[in-house]
Amino acid sequence: MDLVTGFWSFKTFAAAVELDLFSRLADGRALTVAEAEQELGLPERPADLLLTACASLGLLERAGDGYRNSALAEEFLVRGRPYYFGGQVSYCDQRTYLPWHRVGEALRTDRPLTWDPATQESMFTTADPQLLATFWEAMYSTSIFTARALAGAVDLGAHRRLLDVGGGSGAYPIELCRLNPGLTATVLDLPHVCEIAAGKIELAGLGDRITATPGNFLTDAALPGGHDVLLFSMILHDWDEPTNRELLAKAYAALPAGGLVIISELLLDADRTGPAPAALMGMNMLVETVGGRNYSDAEYAGWLTGAGFTQIRTVRFDAPGANGVVLGIKQ
Repeated sequence: MDLVTGFWSFKTFAAAVELDLFSRLADGRALTVAEAEQELGLPERPADLLLTACASLGLLERAGDGYRNSALAEEFLVRGRPYYFGGQVSYCDQRTYLPWHRVGEALRTDRPLTWDPATQESMFTTADPQLLATFWEAMYSTSIFTARALAGAVDLGAHRRLLDVGGGSGAYPIELCRLNPGLTATVLDLPHVCEIAAGKIELAGLGDRITATPGNFLTDAALPGGHDVLLFSMILHDWDEPTNRELLAKAYAALPAGGLVIISELLLDADRTGPAPAALMGMNMLVETVGGRNYSDAEYAGWLTGAGFTQIRTVRFDAPGANGVVLGIKQ
């Protein structure tokens, strides 16, 4: 039954984020049903049902006659907090929820549903600017504490400069540099994305340690040199095997001897029976990309070996954007 009604939970959650409920309840403030009617502009019955449902999902808790944020909501669902996750919720609600209604079509045609490859160069071409802003906020919110989990699992203390390939708004370098004082970093992405990254880097106060470099990792002949760590964070699941092998060959060429490559992803098990987050992300790649899918660490290990990397190993952790990393060393 949970599989059948799973969308009830998500749409309740998304509606509360759209109403900015959790930001209104920041810093321990409580809200009664009557107050919610006034502040949210809702009739009594919907206000009561929404607060009750959010409490049942662990997003709110009782406080006298009203409700206040749970610890989870206070950390991740209040706008302006370092790990605000509302961008991811809004993006899924606005961008992917309705296309998923037609997933049967994607299964039959093997074509994405959120954009048209026949008329668009990519999923970002001609997209609504506000939707794109929501997308980058979603990626930032997912990546920032996935990077925190990575930093706790992989010791980067011996490394000095990281290249984040397709680094988006810079969440991984920002968090990794915060947690590794000796590390500096470069974000490599398209020019308009680098502008977003530069803003995030400035807000983080790391402009002296992180730079954003425009480029296209798919079409550029080579990746920028001068880095001893090269990171693919939630990138390789967007592409097919030949593209990924080519990218890993570029990574090998760009790194010095002893350089480290990191593939951070939701990894499938080798027998391709799960885990569910990785398998279902693969289904989302069917909805959103031309050739993307989620891969197992064994597949990544094979590609890394083919590119020349050695000492390949997998390190597991638990985070929204990845359940582990596959590491390789250039000899």
